[in-house]
Amino acid sequence: MIWFYLTSGLFLGWSLGANDAGNIYGTALSTKMLRFSTAAIITSVFVMLGAMITGFGTTHTLGALGDVNSLAGSFTVALSTALTVFLLMKRGLVISVSQAIVGAIIGWNLFTSSPTDYKSLALIVFSWILNPFLAGLFSFIFYYLFMQFLKRTKMHLLEIDYFMKAFAVFVIAFGAYSLGANNIANVVGVFVTSSPFKDVAITSNFIISPAQQLFFVGALAMVTGIATYSRNTTETVGTKIFKLTPTSSLASILGASVVLFLFSSTTVEKLLNNLGLPSFPLVPVSITQAIVGAVIGIGFAKGGRYINYKILGKIGLGWIITPAASGVICLVLLFIMQNVFNREVYTAIKYEINRPVVKEIEKWGVPVGNFTNVKDSTFESQQEFRTFLTKLGYNKEEYMFRIFKGARVEYFRIDSNYAKEKMSPNIFSVDQINSIKSMHNESFTHKWMLIERMMILSEDWRDLPNISQNEYRNKELSEKRDMICDFFKLK
Repeated sequence: MIWFYLTSGLFLGWSLGANDAGNIYGTALSTKMLRFSTAAIITSVFVMLGAMITGFGTTHTLGALGDVNSLAGSFTVALSTALTVFLLMKRGLVISVSQAIVGAIIGWNLFTSSPTDYKSLALIVFSWILNPFLAGLFSFIFYYLFMQFLKRTKMHLLEIDYFMKAFAVFVIAFGAYSLGANNIANVVGVFVTSSPFKDVAITSNFIISPAQQLFFVGALAMVTGIATYSRNTTETVGTKIFKLTPTSSLASILGASVVLFLFSSTTVEKLLNNLGLPSFPLVPVSITQAIVGAVIGIGFAKGGRYINYKILGKIGLGWIITPAASGVICLVLLFIMQNVFNREVYTAIKYEINRPVVKEIEKWGVPVGNFTNVKDSTFESQQEFRTFLTKLGYNKEEYMFRIFKGARVEYFRIDSNYAKEKMSPNIFSVDQINSIKSMHNESFTHKWMLIERMMILSEDWRDLPNISQNEYRNKELSEKRDMICDFFKLK
């Protein structure tokens, strides 16, 4: 059953490879710079590398949108996304896998009465808008630089042809790496919480985590999609929006690839924050949107007279339909899985309301006046707790999300021997390690309780003042605190 549940993620990976990888090399094929076999091999190798090396960056944001906590639920969310991609792709629409997975996750949230993190959703939607705009801007700039370079070098035609083909290999490799790094979260991100895999110890210092195993399996599925079907999806972007030349083709691919890399790279994020500059959110974005924006940028660089706006309208329609269709399909499939096949599509979570919980959520900006006359209460599921909060008058989803987060009951117990085993000095400071060891045998019923205790024991667990230069450091610190909670959470 474990491998059966993973088949939907594999199908989604195949769909993403079939639909999105063609965007990386479609323009190179349409301009006859490379053969399909050459482009597919390069793309496959670097998609795999990007997923395994840099794939963690975007997974966290997608997980924050909705914590799919059951393997059957993860299967259904991924299947809904894959079906949406496949059905709309068969209709000839150029669609976004990123939008499809977001729609399916929101469908899961609605079905299970789980709150949606509007902050994460707003970040993702903002990236949908920024993505094609930046790709168009970068491709416009790259096209201008390429043309200036070719004019000044004064190469003859054979030299230009050789240079363009060699540069095409580099651009496609970079684009494939960026695609794997950014979009592997779309393929297996919903399986991270419910992952059936365990740590695999190759040596004492080399351990393959469950997430890495998921990334590898998902990347293989993407490679299969590239090899078997991606050639069929290159036509719209490669020829129908705007007729591209070899130079403009490379500029468009490079522009789109740079955008995907910026939305994936923790290194770029850290560099920008150290310089006091705003960083790009690490979220999965659509290579389809990026390459379309890039091709439009090339069109404007050439005067904008020959852009096929009718095709653009069809593409825009696909972007609107995709998340809505995916959400509806997910709701229907979740109902069928739960009521027809009797599968557990979500794990019920326990919540409690008491004085410490109310005091904590008040710190998070939630008005707590409605809890004044409420006695200490425990709730056995998401639906039961949402019904209770709705009756109290909490209808705003932002407040609902914060209350759910603060009231969620989880069990943690600190073991100093396990801390010594799991807390690497390469990741945690000496003071951080010692503070955790000092809590030996202490127990907690809420995640925030454990984190507050850590902050009391060591300054190394506390956030720095909220200024742009500290943003990346505080984010790293938050991730380390989450690691500690994962280490000592009782399953």
